[in-house]
Amino acid sequence: MTRNNNGNETDFWHNKRVCVTGGAGFLGSFVVGKLRQRGVREIFVPRKCDYDLVQHDCIQQMLSDARPDIVIHLAARVGGIGANREHPAEFFYDNLMMGVQLMHESWKFGVEKFVAVGTVCAYPKFTPVPFKEDDLWNGYPEETNAPYGLAKKMLLVQSQAYRQQYGFSSIFLLPVNLYGPGDNFNPDSSHVIPALIKKCVEAKERGDNFIEVWGDGSPTREFLYVEDAAEGILLATEHYNKSEPVNLGSAFEISIKDLVETIARLTGFSGDIVWDASKPNGQPRRKLDVSRAEKEFGFVAQTMFKSGLDRTITWYQAYRQHESVR
Repeated sequence: MTRNNNGNETDFWHNKRVCVTGGAGFLGSFVVGKLRQRGVREIFVPRKCDYDLVQHDCIQQMLSDARPDIVIHLAARVGGIGANREHPAEFFYDNLMMGVQLMHESWKFGVEKFVAVGTVCAYPKFTPVPFKEDDLWNGYPEETNAPYGLAKKMLLVQSQAYRQQYGFSSIFLLPVNLYGPGDNFNPDSSHVIPALIKKCVEAKERGDNFIEVWGDGSPTREFLYVEDAAEGILLATEHYNKSEPVNLGSAFEISIKDLVETIARLTGFSGDIVWDASKPNGQPRRKLDVSRAEKEFGFVAQTMFKSGLDRTITWYQAYRQHESVR
């Protein structure tokens, strides 16, 4: 008998073989760590160099090698606004083919439960705030990341169809933007928090008197600390088994302007912030209704936003120092 982070005993994972696609990545590493804390011994993490999950035969080989009871599908081609604008076709094709083929082959293979992790980018551009799961189909996603968002949303359609026709146990989760230690800080593909942390830390080191930021600072975003997201995914895996999608969020909303100023303060950058209004803002507002997750499987985010930012900045500064002496 093991305990989850809420202190509840669960034997759900007893003798389970779990495959975590993307398990070596940012979110995946926390999911794998929490699986180990729960006593899971058989965890299979496919590496891209061994299994290209866009390819059908690689998916079949991976399932044959892993022989999983549970598949948690985290692998994705992801990036910020710039990466989505430059590679919309690849973001659509790679994410669609990975997810749809993996769920289909998992059903054929006899997997007991499939956990599909989608994206807040699946929501319509002008969804009423806070975003409720029932509003997911009431419009087209924000244009800069619509191909990615729609590719991931097809997993919800597939999950519901396979449950209806085959009785396949699959669920679909919608996490808001994640952040935390180990995030992707590559400026060509990172999301807003790591991009801003990197920009402020490096500007301070160089002694720059300003940084430039895309947009006008008016959009709002909600962020979920990566460790909280991992806990939410495992709680849903343990306790949720319905067709309806479920949001995973923190219920904390902040404007990009306030976010930039907060990161500048926490990193010690005291220069000016110059807004490039010729660049896109992205979706005007993002804040999730998180009541379904709490009701269905008891998930409530535990990490305060400033605390999570502090940990992320501290991790990145230590990482840079480590890299500089290698």
